[in-house]
Amino acid sequence: MSGDGLCDLHCHYLPAVDDGVRTLDEGRALCRGLAQLGYTTVVATPHMRPGMFDNERQPLTAAYEAFTAGMPDAGMPATGLAAENFCDDVFFERFARGEALLYPGGHAALIEFPTERLPLRVAERFFRMQVRGVRPVLAHPERYSPLWKDDEPLRVLIERGTLALLDVMALVGKYGKRPQRTAEAWLDEGLYYAACTDSHRPDDVELVDEAIARLRALRGAGEAARLLAEHPRRILAGTVQD
Repeated sequence: MSGDGLCDLHCHYLPAVDDGVRTLDEGRALCRGLAQLGYTTVVATPHMRPGMFDNERQPLTAAYEAFTAGMPDAGMPATGLAAENFCDDVFFERFARGEALLYPGGHAALIEFPTERLPLRVAERFFRMQVRGVRPVLAHPERYSPLWKDDEPLRVLIERGTLALLDVMALVGKYGKRPQRTAEAWLDEGLYYAACTDSHRPDDVELVDEAIARLRALRGAGEAARLLAEHPRRILAGTVQD
């Protein structure tokens, strides 16, 4: 994968596998749009959530291979395959068997919580992941309503090695005012390790552009570069510093 430019660790450009793009053309249009914003690496993270998106590793791998087969180089970023893993027993059983779909390189895994409650025993389970050399990367924590009233559980996870991943579109109100205010506050406090787009369709590119501008206005170009480029690449390379 390219070592320069922005790096997106959360994007839904594989067609017809979840709530992301529906067609190959839409998926490639999304990737090209992100490339125009400066992204040189974009990792596909389709949902793996039993009962909602019953995806398995092998079919997702086949879908990714079909997406990249014969893909034109012009205007396209480097790609990779991971998953947005729902935090439940199914994921941890897959992980224990060595069958979870991790980030390329196998150093980290993207994990999503339920929006209305925090999983039980998650700190213990995340610790066990790290013992096996895999960092938990928590997708869009600003969208989990229990953390709006009390963010101490998030702080504990971060202190113990979990990496919080900001969805930049929260900064321009895509998910409502409360997630936006929460994201801005946590940015000020330095709780986020990296930022992603969580794009689901080509139309999201315009909002991502606005969100990146907002991030730079809030935190400056240097910190924005760390969140959007340097730190995502550290996650992939396994060089996160505690």
